Amino acid sequence: MRARVILSALLLLAFIPQAAYAQATLFPGTATEGTMGIPEPPSMTPVPFIDLTIRNPETGQEVAFSLQLLLLLTVIALAPSIFILMTSFLRVAIVLDFIKRALSLQQVPPNQVLMGIALFMTIFIMWPTFTTIYENSFRPLAAGELDVGGAYREAEAPLRIFMYSQMRARPENIRLFMAMRGLDRPDTLADVPTYVLIPAFILNEMTVAFKIGILLFIPFIVIDMVVASALMSMGMIMLPPVMISMPFKLILFILVDGWGLLTNQLIQSFFQR
Repeated sequence: MRARVILSALLLLAFIPQAAYAQATLFPGTATEGTMGIPEPPSMTPVPFIDLTIRNPETGQEVAFSLQLLLLLTVIALAPSIFILMTSFLRVAIVLDFIKRALSLQQVPPNQVLMGIALFMTIFIMWPTFTTIYENSFRPLAAGELDVGGAYREAEAPLRIFMYSQMRARPENIRLFMAMRGLDRPDTLADVPTYVLIPAFILNEMTVAFKIGILLFIPFIVIDMVVASALMSMGMIMLPPVMISMPFKLILFILVDGWGLLTNQLIQSFFQR
């Protein structure tokens, strides 16, 4: 019994210094002084306050300015449609999609890549027209030399000339829309209203693009027919002909420099008179 008591006392004496050291380590004796003050909040970047007020116009100029601003916002909202339908973008995009389908390609190149190619080809083709619009419309408007109406007329004229130049050899679409509106046969471009010229140009571009697409499909259809006939003669009926013909289409397209020829002829089609 005495031995147990002595052993318990020795263990207690050995544990007390370790517990005191651990307490001193976790909770040091030098305690920080408490404070009742509220710390300053961190500095923040000031956010500007925007105040939009609506009031009745006081003069006729303010009414005209409000209408001009509304017209400008409408044009900005319609800018993508104007760019797609009143420039060379429509023909280029349709032809690029045709060549992708003719090569039996599904995912390569992606549609976003094709639209990007069509966008920059459109900028290349339309650059002289855009330059004329900037020099005759936007720059005088920014300098205060033209009002909004004059800037609109100066910006409209180069686009009208471009659209008419694509239909000069085939004015059937202009006559069609003029007849549907009950207008007289025009003698010059000035006799064709813009609301008639735009749908005629869209119809013309789709017709030309589909004609180019048909010409692109013909050689690749021949390859499909040859491959399908060869597979049937060998008894491989269950093998899809597209799987075998696609590599031959790609080889032919690369050997003849298909992208270069397609780009060259597509751009030249806009400058042929």
